Amino acid sequence: MIVSPPQGRRWLPNVWDVAAFALVVALMAAIAAGARDINAPLEALRSPPVSTDPAHLPYYALRTTLRMLAAMVASLAFTFAFGALCLRSRRAAQLLEPAVDILQSVPVLGFLTFTVAFFLGLFPGQVAGAEIAAIFAIFTSQAWNMALGFLHAARATPRDLEEAARSLQLSRWQFFWRLTAPFSMPALVWNMMMSMSGGWFFIVASEALTVGDQHILLPGVGSYLAMAIDARDLRAVGYAALTMAVVVLVYDQALFRPLLAWSHKFRMSGDVDDSPAPEAWLLALFRRTRALRALVAPVSQGLRRLGQLRLDFGPPRRRRRRTPPWLARAADVAWGALLLACVAGSCWHVAVYVRAALGPEDFIEALRLGFITFLRVAATVVLASLVWTPVGVWIGMRPRLAARIQPLVQFAAAFPANLLFPLVVAAIVRLNGDPNIWLTALMALGAQWYILFNVIGGATAIPGDLREAGRSLRLAGLLRWRRLILPAVAPYYVTGAMTAAGGAWNASIVAEVAQWGDVTLSASGLGAYIAVASAAGDMARVTLGVTVMSLFVLALNRAVWLPLRDWCERRFRL
Repeated sequence: MIVSPPQGRRWLPNVWDVAAFALVVALMAAIAAGARDINAPLEALRSPPVSTDPAHLPYYALRTTLRMLAAMVASLAFTFAFGALCLRSRRAAQLLEPAVDILQSVPVLGFLTFTVAFFLGLFPGQVAGAEIAAIFAIFTSQAWNMALGFLHAARATPRDLEEAARSLQLSRWQFFWRLTAPFSMPALVWNMMMSMSGGWFFIVASEALTVGDQHILLPGVGSYLAMAIDARDLRAVGYAALTMAVVVLVYDQALFRPLLAWSHKFRMSGDVDDSPAPEAWLLALFRRTRALRALVAPVSQGLRRLGQLRLDFGPPRRRRRRTPPWLARAADVAWGALLLACVAGSCWHVAVYVRAALGPEDFIEALRLGFITFLRVAATVVLASLVWTPVGVWIGMRPRLAARIQPLVQFAAAFPANLLFPLVVAAIVRLNGDPNIWLTALMALGAQWYILFNVIGGATAIPGDLREAGRSLRLAGLLRWRRLILPAVAPYYVTGAMTAAGGAWNASIVAEVAQWGDVTLSASGLGAYIAVASAAGDMARVTLGVTVMSLFVLALNRAVWLPLRDWCERRFRL
């Protein structure tokens, strides 16, 4: 039995308040220390602001962590806005989903090429412009996966829950915040972990900004690693790997473990013993405080009341069609024609810009390299699916094991491929290997974890009553996979495979070009084409490469992934 403290003593601090207050003060001091140089003049970055002295790594780790957390906050805001709009309006979904599908395929360097000058112009002569450019680059490696994962999980909301919400006459705002968002929260937390880990994969490109004649090094683990690779300093690479491991462990314990424990209450599970709540010492610490909880209570009540407002927002309610069918079809045709006209106009402007500097042979070459990269992406997704789908199901069906192995999986996903470049380049040179084959393994590091994390999330979301029904029917072996496991995880797997394919296209910018000091290995492909053009400041070829990659991804999504996703949502929805 839980005994509430006396009313007069609820403001009196206890020993847990002291510990929590110390953690809050330490967090505020860390944020202040990391943000102190944001308003410094940009000239401070002209001289080398990054040293390979390991004594500076704690400060660099702090700066990198703050950038990634800022990008995560922006990604969360984008995720909820994107999900609400797509669920509210079918026509908005027809516009926004393809746009996000394309954006997740655009390499980080593709964004940096066009945005660094823009953000530097917003804050002329200040470090803040470069900081925002780095945060935006990290945002582009986090937001798309989170938005698509949240939307697909929201669309899997059981119909009986939706009918119950409608019978309670919830407003659209209440529908979203009291049903859709809570039901999707476990999947969103797993995708947040995946997105945070994906940010590490591109941290070097985000902090070592090199576009044409612009070369800016922001203090951070990524820029430290870039200097270590240029100097061929294996000792510094080892220190960077150790620092990254410590940072991953810290934000796992301080952020994701409490989020997992908190999101557990939103799971649909009829078997409590089979799915125990994950333990989080930090969450338990704050729950035991007295004065701090009393101070935070008004904020919690305000947020709760905000979610209870009867605003006309959120997924549309089912209502009778008042417009004639022919008029609705005509509106759909007109909307599709408008979208097609916008896409055609954009492609025309890109073609005119590129044609002024390049010839038809450049278009043919970009298409040829795009097909080569497509073969690498397809091989990566197939192999990752065969390996990590059974592993993800095995982990997700064992919640206690998932709680223990999650930090290891997260660390493996966060391990940037850049740290493997010295070993890969040395091995290829020593064995006289073909970079077109062996550099493909680096692409898998940027894609395989999307499948694993989504499959784990799907397996852990299987309701306990369905598991119990499978046990009572004595489902085992291949029959259990066909009738229970694969139908349950199929929507999550398709989401993971689609984002993995986009991540593989994105990772090609890093995986197809490996550098170790003055030794550079390059594989044939569209990623290497964009990387070389970006380093040379050739904006026409960068634009051509990014456009061709976007067209490849859009065609694959429309022909393969979106129909497969829609079929899974109709066929396997609870």
